[in-house]
Amino acid sequence: METERLILREYTQGDFETAYEIFSDEEMMQHYPKPFDAARVQRWIDWNQNNYQQHGFGLWVVVLKQTGEMIGDCGITLQNIDGQMLPEIGYHIRKEYW
Repeated sequence: METERLILREYTQGDFETAYEIFSDEEMMQHYPKPFDAARVQRWIDWNQNNYQQHGFGLWVVVLKQTGEMIGDCGITLQNIDGQMLPEIGYHIRKEYW
């Protein structure tokens, strides 16, 4: 999926290093119990890849078209809300692009 400035694509294992930079940042992860360690980042990528297979959607990597740089992710995931699995829109954008 593309916009004028962005490309949205599925996660690949090659995204690990940049994803780790994003998800291990304390300020970026202030609304989570704690920043992700390397193992948690790997599970995040695996979870999203599994979501693509099971549901046809998940969080997509957000890439700046001009530079090819990964700046975060966005998309839809299923979350347990009051005992029901419901779709939720989520995103994580590197703080320098807030």
